Amino acid sequence: MRSLLVSVGLLLVAGAASAQAVPGTVHGEGKGAHHVIVADPGTIKWAPAPASLPAGARVTLLDGDPAQPGPFTMRLWMPDGYRIPPHFHPGVERITVISGTFLLGTGDRFDASGLNTMETGAYASMGAGMRHFVQTRGETVVQLNNIGPWALHYVNPADDPRNAPKQ
Repeated sequence: MRSLLVSVGLLLVAGAASAQAVPGTVHGEGKGAHHVIVADPGTIKWAPAPASLPAGARVTLLDGDPAQPGPFTMRLWMPDGYRIPPHFHPGVERITVISGTFLLGTGDRFDASGLNTMETGAYASMGAGMRHFVQTRGETVVQLNNIGPWALHYVNPADDPRNAPKQ
């Protein structure tokens, strides 16, 4: 039994190594074709976060398209002390902390005393419409695995960076 498990493990590792590809690569043709995405932390390309988020964050899209119906995966990098005011999303939001400390609170107003500390490896899932707010401690990266279309709506429209006067 042990040798069978070792053999299966080696086959999986060998298969994963031979299947590595850049996002969007399709291997094979026709009915048996499959899609392999490998996101190596050293090669991920970061871009400024969407205008719906306060300035200073960066984002990388690993899979899918958050503007379209269907699953997507993206990572959000935030600097130390970064805050996202109370907001909500039309769909379920699933977050995994990749690095740093993600402080998450719920409610219609930012309340630092209500922040829950999420360290590397922590996971949260919030139902559609759940009002929440965020702050970081240290540089922090979170991964969102959600179903699009994704949108962010601020509880207080004055908090929305898209409503700020153009400079």
